[in-house]
Amino acid sequence: MEPRNYRMVVSTTQDFVNASAEADRQLHHWLGVMKRYNTSALDEGRNEIAEGVTLDHDVTAGRHGSYSRWRLRETKDPAQGTWQSTVVVRSGSRNDNRRTWLQVDIEHQPAPGQKPIRANTPGIAKLLLDALPTQDGLADVGTVPKFVEPDDVEEVIEELCEPRRRLPVVVASVPYGQDTESWTQKTVEPAFRHLSGLAVMYVLRPEAQQAFNTTLEYHPVFGGGIRTYLPGVDPAWRPDAQRHPVMSRTTIEANTNRAAGILASLPQRLALSHPLPDPLDTLPVQRTRPRPAADDSSLHELRGELRTAEALIQEAEQREESRAEEIRDFRRQLKQAEDRDFEQIVENDQLYGDLQDARSKIRFLQKRLEDAGVHGLAHISPPEAADQPTTFAEILDRMGEFPRLRFTGSVKKTKELDAQCIGNWVTVAWDALRALNDYAKASAAGTANGDFRHWCDNLPDACENRFPSAKVKMKESETVGNNTKWRRQRTFPVPKAVDPDEKLFMQAHLRIGGGNTVSPRLYFHDDGPGTGFVYVGYIGPHPDNTQT
Repeated sequence: MEPRNYRMVVSTTQDFVNASAEADRQLHHWLGVMKRYNTSALDEGRNEIAEGVTLDHDVTAGRHGSYSRWRLRETKDPAQGTWQSTVVVRSGSRNDNRRTWLQVDIEHQPAPGQKPIRANTPGIAKLLLDALPTQDGLADVGTVPKFVEPDDVEEVIEELCEPRRRLPVVVASVPYGQDTESWTQKTVEPAFRHLSGLAVMYVLRPEAQQAFNTTLEYHPVFGGGIRTYLPGVDPAWRPDAQRHPVMSRTTIEANTNRAAGILASLPQRLALSHPLPDPLDTLPVQRTRPRPAADDSSLHELRGELRTAEALIQEAEQREESRAEEIRDFRRQLKQAEDRDFEQIVENDQLYGDLQDARSKIRFLQKRLEDAGVHGLAHISPPEAADQPTTFAEILDRMGEFPRLRFTGSVKKTKELDAQCIGNWVTVAWDALRALNDYAKASAAGTANGDFRHWCDNLPDACENRFPSAKVKMKESETVGNNTKWRRQRTFPVPKAVDPDEKLFMQAHLRIGGGNTVSPRLYFHDDGPGTGFVYVGYIGPHPDNTQT
């Protein structure tokens, strides 16, 4: 599910009194100047500042800490639901009383039958970030990206590896030959426009790129791409690179608005799922009761109290529905995570079984060679893998090596994987094509005895090209098949001899990689019994589904 709410959690070295006073000034500016509400007589409790608009304010100071909290509720049209904005300034814990915490939450509470609307970065968040020196871990948090100079590289690497870091760090690179300032203004700033308060933003100057990428050997960013570094970066561990997604220059320039939404999605999701710091997490629930207007008669007073009770009930119902929707989202995410974990367990078990089987055969053959008196040959090192491709572009150039395969997909999408490639994706794709070609020969000859997954599970002795069956999925879910948009994304060109429309909904696919937002897939159609070929319709990023 796409995240809908906005949450900013940062800290400042300003003490609580000064931070709270500054937040109050910025709130008045936001409400009075930017939103044009009447802020002339704000007080604690509930303030009616416009028709359908209320501002609740509570403040507490004591030995358990101090806080100021404001909650704005805007219901200008009941049919459109309510926008609720909450700002909290909270003193630090006893262990870190030099730090003051700031929290901003924006959520849309829909009317019955209405879907929630996604919240973008609010004006109050940007005002607070500009007015106060705010940090996340070792990094400063601001509203515009900072340039990384060569002398800054070591400090930025330290920020990336900081264990207390909560926010992602998003680093943009500059393409070769482009002016850094022009590229930042034209491309990076529009792509970063939803990230204020959700991430730490940097632009890597070309002269700093080599030092940065040398230190982060497995986590580089280059060529105009943008990389999102999640908390917990391990620069020395290659598999960790898969956790930190890369967006290519091509994707950014194709549609900057879409790129900005995608870049903000992961930080927004993390902000909502990450536990709050203890000082914020221990705040009491805000329970400001609306004050009924004073009337001359007891009947008018009763009517005022009735309106008060109705308003309270409506707010409680909206809160309950919002919390219920959050629980449903978390349950869906949990189910998806469990499904992914199960698939990974099955794949790992199969790979481990294949490894054990290979080791057993190697030991058996070594023993036979030793018994035959050729001890040196039994323990000789194998030769290097012959002529393996190193890029997806090279794979496309060498498709002619597979006489029973025909690639009908988008060359552009496949080549774009090279800018986002992680780990062994190219090797896995090459192994998949080799195994598919063997299968295609058997399918054309009528000796495959089943589909490609069955082939991988029951590989003939004469075949050397193995591919894990756990990476093979022969059918999409009903949800994908019934979704017009998702089905269209999986419809690829084929010759007229295969389908009169010269396009086909391909369900069979192979998992080339995982662990990040790209998670490449290879889609294919077996027409061995017909034209004698297997058609590879797509090699590229994971198409949309319930988990993307």
